[in-house]
Amino acid sequence: MDTTRASLKAELLDELLKRVEKPQDLMGPDGLLQQLKGALMERLLEAEMSEHLGYEPNEPKGRGAGNSRNGYSVKTVTTESGPVEIRVPRDRRGSFEPKAIPKHSRRLDGFDDKVLSMYARGMSVRDIQGHLRELYGTDVSADLISRVTDGVVEEAREWQTRGLERIYPIVFLDALFVSVRDCGIVTKKAVYVALGVGLDGTREVLGFWIGATEGARFWLSILTELKQRGVEDVWFVCCDGLTGLPQAIEAAFPKAVVQTCIVHMIRASMRYVGYEFRKKLCAALRPVYAALNEKEAREALDKFDADWGTKFPSIPKLWRARWAEVVPFLAYPPEVRRMLYTTNIIESLNFQLRKVLKPKGAFPTDEAVVKLLFLALRQAKMSWKQQKYWQHALRHFEIMFGDRFPA
Repeated sequence: MDTTRASLKAELLDELLKRVEKPQDLMGPDGLLQQLKGALMERLLEAEMSEHLGYEPNEPKGRGAGNSRNGYSVKTVTTESGPVEIRVPRDRRGSFEPKAIPKHSRRLDGFDDKVLSMYARGMSVRDIQGHLRELYGTDVSADLISRVTDGVVEEAREWQTRGLERIYPIVFLDALFVSVRDCGIVTKKAVYVALGVGLDGTREVLGFWIGATEGARFWLSILTELKQRGVEDVWFVCCDGLTGLPQAIEAAFPKAVVQTCIVHMIRASMRYVGYEFRKKLCAALRPVYAALNEKEAREALDKFDADWGTKFPSIPKLWRARWAEVVPFLAYPPEVRRMLYTTNIIESLNFQLRKVLKPKGAFPTDEAVVKLLFLALRQAKMSWKQQKYWQHALRHFEIMFGDRFPA
C-alpha cells in the first residue's frame, strides 16, 4: 500500500482534489472514486483493444489492416462500491473479447462475494437489496441476487461428493431441524451433520444431508457414504443418545468406539425432573461422569440410584441402558476426555447454522437449504483452529490404536 501511494504523483492528487468540495464529491455514488474506477476500466479496455488489433489508435499501420475500431457501446457494471457506467470499445469484425470485463458481464469480481457473504450471514434477499442501496446506491433485483447465490449449488454438490481422508481419529454426529415447504405444507426436516477431526487435529465438515426426520437408518446410509468417499477407519464416534445409532455405527465402522455425549445424557435425564430439582440432580450426577475410572463411575451411579432412584427411577435406568456408550472416555486422561465426552464442537457449529437459518423462516425447497448451509459452513470454517491438547491426545491414541495408527 505504501509503495502504491508513493508512486502516485502529488501533482496528480492535487489536480484530482480540485474537483472535491465535500465528502459526497469523493465517496458518493457519482463521486470522484467511482469516476476514477470507470476511467481506469475504460483505459484497460482500450489497451486490450490495441493488443487485439495490433496497433494503437490513429496509427498509420492500422490502415488496410482488415479490422479497425468501430465506436463504443455503453453499459453499467455493478461493483462492490456501486454501479459504474463505462464505454466498451468495439471492432468492425465483432471479434473483440475483453478479458477485464467479459461480454455480457454486468458484475465485477468482488460484488458476488459481497452478496454471498451477506446471504451466508442469514440476510434475506430484501435485506441485501436494502443494504446495497443504502451503502452503495446500487439497485439490484431479487433475480440477480438469486442468480448469484444459485451459482454455489454446483459447488456445494462437488464439495458434498469430494474424497475424504483415510483415517479420522474422531467423528462427531449431530442433527438440527429446518422448516421446508412441501406441497404447500410446512414440515420439519432433519439436517444431518458429520464433523471429523483429522490426524493433524484440524476440524473438517465431512458433509450434511437432509432427511424427513432423524433416524438411525439414515445415519447408516451417511456412514456408508463416508466409506465410499475414502474413509477407512474411525477411532471414536461422538454422538447423542439416538436409539439405534450405536448399532448403525458398528455396522459401518465395527472397530469404532461409540461415545455418547454426556451433555445429551444430562439433558435427557432432566426431562423427567421438575425445575425445582434440576440443580440438585445435576450435582448428584456429576460424580458419575467425573469419576477417575469406570469402577468409580458405577459406584457413583449406584449411590445416585440409592438417593434418588425411588423418586426418579427413569434416570438411573436411562444411564444403565446406555452405560457401554457412556463410559469409554473414562479410560483416558483429562486432556483427551475433554474432546470425547461432549459434542460441543459440532453443537457450536450447529448454533452458527441455526443463527443463519432462523431469519429465513420456512424454505421453499431442500435446495434452498443446501445453498444457505453450504455458504454458512464456508464462512464458519474461517475461524476453526487445531484442537487444544491435540498432540498430547495423539500420543495416547498411538498407544491405544497402535496397529491402526498410520506410519
